Amino acid sequence: MTTREDLEQRRVDVSDAACRVLARDGLGALSVRGVAAEAGLPPSTVRYVFPTQAAMREHAITLVFDRTRERIDAIPAGLPDDETARRILVELLPLDDERIVELDVYLALGNAALTDDALRPALDRVVAEMRAWCDRIVALVGVPEDDRVDEACRLHALVDGLCVHVTRLAPGESGEWAIALLDRHLTGLPTA
Repeated sequence: MTTREDLEQRRVDVSDAACRVLARDGLGALSVRGVAAEAGLPPSTVRYVFPTQAAMREHAITLVFDRTRERIDAIPAGLPDDETARRILVELLPLDDERIVELDVYLALGNAALTDDALRPALDRVVAEMRAWCDRIVALVGVPEDDRVDEACRLHALVDGLCVHVTRLAPGESGEWAIALLDRHLTGLPTA
């Protein structure tokens, strides 16, 4: 008998496989058969866990941001506010293989959500969460309240752009320049 925990773990395993397929082969390759092969499971198991392709897509994009949230929530409490802000920003950049896959999934499914009404709510939640992190960051570094909306929008755009650039680096090329750019941006923000 399958327990609730077993089913949730299977959902995560299938979503992980879907993320790998999306990142490696693109949205066109995201199929029950392809995900099942990637996960080492029979297609019937994938269909049981995610009865529709839309459900699999939605869970994959949600899983990506759940993992980002977990990393941000794991930042130790008690750090100076500017260090907390910096660490949140670094967690948002795709500086390792796991975060590169996460960004590729976000970009693929985000693009699909523009024409797929079933994906739009998941994309909207992800964008709202990213915006909330940017709001938190500008508040942490002391941006005056009257400037926070504009500065959070600017930071969000900067992070999104840097993420795309960092994922397109040549193999072995460092993304440290992106962290340095974010550091300069943080220190250049207006403070009270």
